[in-house]
Amino acid sequence: MIAIYRLGVLAAILAVWSWAAARLGGNIVPGPFETLEAAQTLLANGRLAGAVGDSLSVYLSGFALAVLLAVPLGVLMGGFRVLGKTLEVYVFAFAATPRVAFIPLIIVLLGLGVEAKIFIVFLGSLMPILLNTYAGVLAADPEMIEMAQSTGAGRGRIFARIVLPGAVPYVITGLRIGATIGLINTVVAELYTAVSGLGGLLAVYGNTFRMAEYFVVVLALALIGVIMTEGLRHVEERASRWRDVG
Repeated sequence: MIAIYRLGVLAAILAVWSWAAARLGGNIVPGPFETLEAAQTLLANGRLAGAVGDSLSVYLSGFALAVLLAVPLGVLMGGFRVLGKTLEVYVFAFAATPRVAFIPLIIVLLGLGVEAKIFIVFLGSLMPILLNTYAGVLAADPEMIEMAQSTGAGRGRIFARIVLPGAVPYVITGLRIGATIGLINTVVAELYTAVSGLGGLLAVYGNTFRMAEYFVVVLALALIGVIMTEGLRHVEERASRWRDVG
């Protein structure tokens, strides 16, 4: 039934899209068929595939680096309360600072190449993952911990069997948010630094009012976001089974 509902929503979106294209004109909102033709052209000449490859390499590299730092640091901050209380004020302050404010400094330090783009994506993805991991460890069930302590379980065993499994939903939520912000920052990085990837195509087609091609790039970004979100949802399902078994 969910699949049927989703197809119904897709049909409604296509209907509204077609109506808007007819009402506003293809120069402003291209119709689905015009967008499909533009997509076929971009795929045939290899421009879309090359841009997707460039953007994915930046996006996945920055996101992976954020995961490798944020998850262990969040676990440490939640597991060692003194460390968490010491660092959290700085973490919250950094999280509240717009990442765009750091882009000029990043360009000065790292230039306009791929390193700067990866670092911008890394900054965008880092805080949601770190904060949610930290919150997940702190949200461990105190009654479960007390019961485990009453059976003689040590701190390490409690942490591995109760605290970490209980933090999994929080971590996955952080990964989802971080993945979304990371994708947005990928486009921002490609617009602010050397114009390339999908962000570069957005700039080129937007500035020349080639709206059909522009819509193709937007839909490609949306597809990447859906794939990442669905992939993380499957990871969450597997992790939940592991948590229940544990």
